[in-house]
Amino acid sequence: MKPVFVTLTDAGRAIAERAAAAIGGEVQDFDAAHLRALFSEGRPIVGVCAAGILIRILAPLLADKCEEPPVVALSEDGASVVPLLGGHRGANDLARRLAEALGGHAAITTAGDNRFGVTLDAPPDGWTLANPEDAKSVTAALLAGDSARLEGGAPWLVKSALPFAADGAIRFVATTRAMKGDPETLVYHPRRLAIGLGCERNADPTETIELVKLVLAEVGLARDSVALVASIDLKADEPAVLQAAEALGVPARFFTAAALEEETPRLANPSKIVFREVGAHGVAEAAALAAAGPDAKLIVAKTKSVRVTCAIAKAPEVIDATKVGRARGKLAIVGIGPGSADWLTPEARRLLEASDAVVGYSLYLDLVAPLIAHAERFESALGAEEARVRKALTLAGEGRTVALVSSGDAGIYALATLVFECLDAAELPDGAGRVEVIVAPGVSAMQAAAARAGAPLGHDFCAISLSDLLTPWETIEARIRAAVAADFVIAFYNPVSQRRRTQLAEAKRILLRHRPPDAPIVLARNLGRDGESVTTVALADLSVDDVDMLTLVLVGASTTRQVKTGGRTFTYTPRGYEKKRNADAAE
Repeated sequence: MKPVFVTLTDAGRAIAERAAAAIGGEVQDFDAAHLRALFSEGRPIVGVCAAGILIRILAPLLADKCEEPPVVALSEDGASVVPLLGGHRGANDLARRLAEALGGHAAITTAGDNRFGVTLDAPPDGWTLANPEDAKSVTAALLAGDSARLEGGAPWLVKSALPFAADGAIRFVATTRAMKGDPETLVYHPRRLAIGLGCERNADPTETIELVKLVLAEVGLARDSVALVASIDLKADEPAVLQAAEALGVPARFFTAAALEEETPRLANPSKIVFREVGAHGVAEAAALAAAGPDAKLIVAKTKSVRVTCAIAKAPEVIDATKVGRARGKLAIVGIGPGSADWLTPEARRLLEASDAVVGYSLYLDLVAPLIAHAERFESALGAEEARVRKALTLAGEGRTVALVSSGDAGIYALATLVFECLDAAELPDGAGRVEVIVAPGVSAMQAAAARAGAPLGHDFCAISLSDLLTPWETIEARIRAAVAADFVIAFYNPVSQRRRTQLAEAKRILLRHRPPDAPIVLARNLGRDGESVTTVALADLSVDDVDMLTLVLVGASTTRQVKTGGRTFTYTPRGYEKKRNADAAE
């Protein structure tokens, strides 16, 4: 997870932007409440400020050191980098990376790390410590003068300053075998195993998970040495494969039939039947070997249950799952709200940062530019919504992690519904129909407008788009009449454009038949952005010339009122509490 750099001053922002460009991350202005929220979310934090400020703000949240995210203090000149929290969860490494990038000094105070140049309970990527509870006693023994011996290959330990000796009392064991450690033995599992899976369509995920567990147990292999689960790309949306990977806590990666067919000479059980079905002579064995690499060995041949097959290959080195096959594509349809960073949800922020490709209208992409600077950007013109959606689905179908960006809420007059419409039509490139789809809600324009105006949506309300590009005006007009008759508060989206100038005027004419001339109308423009304006006019004074495509129009119900307080006038729609109070008083 990329760090968030929080800054207090212009000088701090300059060094933060330099550091973020060097190691990746996002730069934000300092805010105590937001800082606590980031910490609670588990985000790595680099505060360009005094260490004491971070300590005082985060102190009430400190509980379990094994769960704390990295927190690092960075001086404004970049000379001093101090890991404060999460040293065993990456803070020390983060401090070293920052110091190297900025030419500063990493002030690491962890005893074992300082003495030996390695944190024993925080092994590098691709390695897992089987018994972290024993790391403290082992570190203490080494600091007291004991020596260690290494069994198995672990280059990162060899390169450290640990005191190795042939007769060392402390044992470090690097193995893919299932093994327990003890207070004098630390067991490290390298992720060198690739599990290949084949299954019938809609196979039971429980059957798959149980088969994998059984196979690992029977041959005595450690679950923590599994680097990934692999299969053919036709199974990219198969719950049995995906849930097996999730149960193991590893990625699922997929290969084309052609790539699996290349592994045929190495298969223990090639099958002509499988070839006729999918175009490759094996799935489980071939996927395991393809994932583990050309020098891998098949250590568990195809093993069958009722509807699932499993095989295991072992690579000579740690497997980087991100570099083999391809992931199941992911499409996140992200609502970014009206545009203010304050109204961007944590989920939307996380999905944008995790994407490697972003698709959207250029104005909306510009609003979140700092969060997507790392991703490949695909822009399209206003009005090219279907082309935008198809591009996003195509990219996701290629195994990419894609964010399709909408303003406001993605499911309200935005792109989420068009994505599902395209998926329903099924006229998409191969693989696009098997992607994972996530819809991330955003603050809608009518929510933002209502909040700025007061509480006009306090009782029943509806939303109506005045654009007749996709909906006949007769249908829109019927909906306006129905909403007015039902006495809803109405949010008008897409009220006017350069070519559409009559619809809002016609809506006003209908409203005046049922609402008094002084009924409050809220005009909210450019919400959350530069040039924001929120005004309230009487219905009779509503003018088309005061409205554009960036304006949302809120029409009060017959019960909507206004109140002056604190030098401002607020618009609200009561829900009936006055009647309840009067009834309670009468009793």
